[in-house]
Amino acid sequence: MVDKFVGTWKMINSENFDEYMKALGVGFATRQVGNRTKPNLVVSVDDQGLVCMKSQSTFKTTEIKFKLNESFEETTADDRKTTTLMSLDDGKLVQKQTWDGKETTIEREVTDGKLIAKCKMGDVVAVRTYMKEA
Repeated sequence: MVDKFVGTWKMINSENFDEYMKALGVGFATRQVGNRTKPNLVVSVDDQGLVCMKSQSTFKTTEIKFKLNESFEETTADDRKTTTLMSLDDGKLVQKQTWDGKETTIEREVTDGKLIAKCKMGDVVAVRTYMKEA
C-alpha cells in the first residue's frame, strides 16, 4: 500500500515551483516564502489505516489525514479550501485537489530512494525531490 512512502523526507531540490504557485493563483508575498521554504514531509499510517501526511517547515506546518479513495476537505498551505482525493495509482500516491472549478494534481512516487513529487496545474509542472532521513 503506502508503506514505501512512510518516513521522514527532507526536500533537496525544487524546480519550477514559482510557476506552479502562479498557476494556482498564489500571491507574490506567499510565493516568495514558498520558494525559500524547504519543508520536511512526514508520512505515517495508524493501525486503522488512516494515512497522515505532514509538511513541516519554519514557515508553516500543514497536516492532512485521509483514507485512500475517500474525499475530504483540505485547507492548503496557501489557504485554498479544496476537496481532496488521495489514491494509489500504479505505485504513485496521487493527490487531486479541486476548488472553484479548478483542479491540481500532485503525484508522489519513490524512485531510487528518493520521493519525487510532481505538482501539475494545467500545463505547468513543478518537481520537488526529497531524500529519506535515517
